[in-house]
Amino acid sequence: MATEARTIRFLLDQAAGAGALSARRMFGEYALYCDGKVVALVCNDTLYLKPTPGAQALVPDPQFAPPYPGAKPHLQIGDALDDPDALARLIRAVAADLPPPAPKKPRTPKATR
Repeated sequence: MATEARTIRFLLDQAAGAGALSARRMFGEYALYCDGKVVALVCNDTLYLKPTPGAQALVPDPQFAPPYPGAKPHLQIGDALDDPDALARLIRAVAADLPPPAPKKPRTPKATR
């Protein structure tokens, strides 16, 4: 079951206080970005945050699960979805723990014949 667009809209609305948030569809599911960094995956309508030390410190009883088969365990978020401030704090904590995104390489133009 793929994640529904309304789930993404809800998550982006709930976590609006986290900063510059966006979502990108990937392989039928979504990646959530904060300030250009991938901070979470949304798979099967469930939010999975990257398990950074800052995020784990904010979750009293962290639940870990892989977002998809073969993936490393992520923080599976449940109750924090109902608290916009808590969700924004979690997302900001993950973003703060991650390195800046690598600069994109310029595209090389295709040769014409």
